[in-house]
Amino acid sequence: MGFLESLKRIFRRERKIGIAFGSGGAKGMAHLGALKAFEEAGVRFSVVAGSSIGSIVGALYAKGYSASDMVQIVETLNRKEFSKNLRPFGELTFAEEFLGIYLEGGFDTLSLPFAACATDGTTNGRVVLSEGNLARALTASSAIPPFFRGVEIGGRRLYDGAFSDAIPADVCKDLGADFVVGIDLSAFSRADPHAEEERGALGRLFDAAKTKFTPVLNKLTTVKYNEDSKSRGYEAADYMLRPDLSGYRATDVSREGMSKMFEIGYETAKAEMEALKKAIAKCPKRKK
Repeated sequence: MGFLESLKRIFRRERKIGIAFGSGGAKGMAHLGALKAFEEAGVRFSVVAGSSIGSIVGALYAKGYSASDMVQIVETLNRKEFSKNLRPFGELTFAEEFLGIYLEGGFDTLSLPFAACATDGTTNGRVVLSEGNLARALTASSAIPPFFRGVEIGGRRLYDGAFSDAIPADVCKDLGADFVVGIDLSAFSRADPHAEEERGALGRLFDAAKTKFTPVLNKLTTVKYNEDSKSRGYEAADYMLRPDLSGYRATDVSREGMSKMFEIGYETAKAEMEALKKAIAKCPKRKK
């Protein structure tokens, strides 16, 4: 191949756009809303990473599910059955089985490069999961104590990725992305900590468990939030979407709450779309 032809192929290469889905529990509905806005605007991502609920959304996206598909998956979840399995330091087998219905097999079944972030329960270090059983990796990335027991993978007990890399934009860069969009579900603190007292039995269960079992958790595991668990995402991201979800909790699984969080994610991404497209257009193309 001649020099001129090589040069032409270099400039024909498209930018690799990555998306890093942040942690946030039920606030992950905002991720789906943002994806709907991206779909409408024709913005597609070729590299994906996520932590906690972001890992689940990311894996579904990398598999080829649309925002509408994901909403339907949420609707199929039996909330009563789900709540029965919620108990302090409970196993996540039920979640792994549910995810396995839609994400059967390993990472090699995905259409796009994808990685999920988890946290080592002993060292508190970040663990990037990109091979092996997909559903199990996602439960490890989402195992938030004291609600769930850590998930064992490769001889290590892993916990929620939010402790070590809440918005893994840096992982997207490591996977080859030239430009990374991050979505921070926790950019705004709750405006009124006493608001939404009627958030439902499930939300009250989570809050009670957190209050009662956090002291026990501290004795059983060293897992804690690293100082840079969130800032590293901001440093690596080229564009950060920050939906204002201050009126909602990560445990708000009410239909009304989830619907509103979806709309907030959609409207936030839609409002930022032109600025985002301009930022992508300015991004240098890959040179290798």
